[in-house]
Amino acid sequence: MFDVVVVGSYVQDLAFNTEIFPAPGETRIGTFRTGPGGKGFNQAVACNRLGVKTLFIGAVGDDIFAKGVRDFIASEDLTAELQVCPDHPTGAASIVVNADAQNLIVVALGANDHLSGDHISAFASQISQAKFIVCQVENDIQATEAAMRIAREQGVTTILNPAPINDGLTLELVQRADILVPNETEFVFLMNNVLNQNIPQDFWLQDDASIHNYCRQSGVSTVVLTLGDKGCFVSFDEASGHAGKSSDGLYYRVAATSVDVKDTTGAGDAFNGGLAAGLVRFPDDFRAAIEYANKVAGLSTTKHGTAPAMPTLSEVEAA
Repeated sequence: MFDVVVVGSYVQDLAFNTEIFPAPGETRIGTFRTGPGGKGFNQAVACNRLGVKTLFIGAVGDDIFAKGVRDFIASEDLTAELQVCPDHPTGAASIVVNADAQNLIVVALGANDHLSGDHISAFASQISQAKFIVCQVENDIQATEAAMRIAREQGVTTILNPAPINDGLTLELVQRADILVPNETEFVFLMNNVLNQNIPQDFWLQDDASIHNYCRQSGVSTVVLTLGDKGCFVSFDEASGHAGKSSDGLYYRVAATSVDVKDTTGAGDAFNGGLAAGLVRFPDDFRAAIEYANKVAGLSTTKHGTAPAMPTLSEVEAA
């Protein structure tokens, strides 16, 4: 039995570090590394490393990158159920990181775009017995909807990270979420393009009551906005079960963890994996779960890479 099931993407990271981003038409010298990544996989690794029994469900091709992820999975003692798509390559991402730890990313979804509802349904029992399911939109949307539907029907708490920005994101999928965890850009896209609620691009600069009002327009009972070095903003509706687990009222902010930042790539994934783990560890204290997720995200930025940079339980406890 798994506490958390993560349904999502595996992507092989092809990462380059350089002092400043090259301008169009310009070539710059940098350093290179490659390793496991993908929003779903990063979140599963983060949760699993925190001592929470985690199942990852995703798709890969039949290529050298798929062999690499299996080796990494074995080294992590992570349980994964991978659909093999022999006619499609394993997902891959080009990541460029500058000296200020900012990043530019292009993702080719490959096999992730062919993750099937049938593959998800084969593990309906594991999903039904979990406490939480975590999904994103870096793979086939219909497969994600199938996973969220199974979870909701069985009373499993659903966490949706609507990332990356995906034109296929549907109102139906958003409304299957018990907890919605976008960053500020993803939230604007979701509200303006999926929910037809017109909010300003810089909504997060407004006062907390106004931000809470925007979150309530989403129709999701619990919204957690991740705001990078500004921490995160939490918003509940009055009927949310999580609202009763906090003495802070229906909305509040939690400051980011202060760390020596080296690479912010994957920090959002660390937060989502850390949040799922935090909710397992602190079932009666939502704010404690949020603070735990913030700490996990902060620690992930002190290392280069994505999945390999996810902190361990001992590292989080030491911090």
